[in-house]
Amino acid sequence: MESSAPPPRTRKQPEERREEILAAAAAIALDEGLERITLRAVATRLGVRPGLISHYFPAAEDLVDEAFARAATIERERFFPTEGDATHRLAHFVEHIRSGASLPLARLWLNARHLSRFTPSLDETLVEQDALDRSRLRAIIEDGIRTGEFAPVDAEAASIRILIAVDGGGSYVNSTGDLTHPAHVRFVSDVAEWTLGLEPGTLQRAVARRTRG
Repeated sequence: MESSAPPPRTRKQPEERREEILAAAAAIALDEGLERITLRAVATRLGVRPGLISHYFPAAEDLVDEAFARAATIERERFFPTEGDATHRLAHFVEHIRSGASLPLARLWLNARHLSRFTPSLDETLVEQDALDRSRLRAIIEDGIRTGEFAPVDAEAASIRILIAVDGGGSYVNSTGDLTHPAHVRFVSDVAEWTLGLEPGTLQRAVARRTRG
């Protein structure tokens, strides 16, 4: 019986390989934390030699920074839909947080904010990603002000308040205590409705309409 030779390996293009490495590093960051991103850990996940990872990322610190940015960018697209009126887009954002869908990223942000005290490059990445989130949220708020859905508030200030509420809730993400009180569950939506002049429950009703539709 003839033995079949293993199929020849296909050499990946540099950009494809780099994207593969970043995706693996981002997955490690979300699953285990930024501290777990090492050249060896990424190599193990991909089934390659560590030398291949160091070819693209000579410094593990650079890989950590870019992996965090990658995870934050992917989540941003889930947080902020581009279709629908401003109320429904904001309701989607709030529901994404309330449902727990954003918990892995909340843990990652908390992790990154701690590590950034000791890593200037990660701090710069955090500032950049935070500004991008704020810009996307501010755009939704500005649309809602323009259409009359939201009160004529300072959109920049409103976006800052809402994101502080997100971070405040996220600071409990590793807690094993009881977090089911409505004041905790609805904290982000309560702040959003207050700062945008919306009647309490507006965003929850918008989510219910979207679910029925």
